[in-house]
Amino acid sequence: MNNMRVLAEEEETSDGVEVTWEDQQQINTFAKLNARLKGIEDKLEQLKQEKEALDDLSTELELTDENQTVLYKLGESFLHLPQPDALFRLEIDQASVSSQLAKLGAVAEECERGMKDLKVRLYAKFGKAINLDE
Repeated sequence: MNNMRVLAEEEETSDGVEVTWEDQQQINTFAKLNARLKGIEDKLEQLKQEKEALDDLSTELELTDENQTVLYKLGESFLHLPQPDALFRLEIDQASVSSQLAKLGAVAEECERGMKDLKVRLYAKFGKAINLDE
């Protein structure tokens, strides 16, 4: 969704503001944070879907007879587990996914804070001569 356009000549000039090595490092850091954030957002979406599937499975297992054996996916394999063992394993998996969601959410917030700080600094120096939006 990159909206690219040709800048008008007056927008193109940076009013003589020189891009220093430090400026370039900040621009590069912004780009790295942006790319990292996109990857994290993709992973967060996958984890949210996995959590939803685990929550649905929990509901299904609660309705299953305790004496029944169920197929439970562990890694790439399916195991026949008694219903109480499957519920226990499911609780562990749900806790793991919730923990991963929390950790990745914190990393995403950290990236967003870093990007916001860099945007403020870079726009203050370069104004319209730089575009940090998608």
